[in-house]
Amino acid sequence: MGTTATTTAPSAADLMEAVAAVGAAYFQDFAAAAAGHGLSPSQAKALKAVQEPVPMRALAGRLGCDASNVTGIVDRLESLGLAHREAAAGDRRVKIVGITGQGREVLDRIRADMVRTRDAFAGLDPEQRTALADICRRVLPVPAVR
Repeated sequence: MGTTATTTAPSAADLMEAVAAVGAAYFQDFAAAAAGHGLSPSQAKALKAVQEPVPMRALAGRLGCDASNVTGIVDRLESLGLAHREAAAGDRRVKIVGITGQGREVLDRIRADMVRTRDAFAGLDPEQRTALADICRRVLPVPAVR
């Protein structure tokens, strides 16, 4: 008779560490790709966040920063022709930010330049990719702190 090994499921802490490691590797790859196009990680993240037009205040929330910081980020994206800003139709005090065609091209190139991340996900078979996508949908966004 052989012995059967029992596998213990990873603890929540183990999973938190694993997700943090994947997130850190993704961010390093993203930051390097963004830098290759003359953008900071925050500027590239903002470009991703405005694929559909969004108010400046909402963009600040998506980026997790103060609204005053978003002005500088958007100023830089506008100066490069990657984003545009316009007044909202219903309230001209509200500024809406959207991506330009050139911004979409740069964002596509950033994604293409993320070779480490793309190769890691491409190494998963279709069933694993489907399972990972399902798990990500279940755990994100993380519920708010009570």
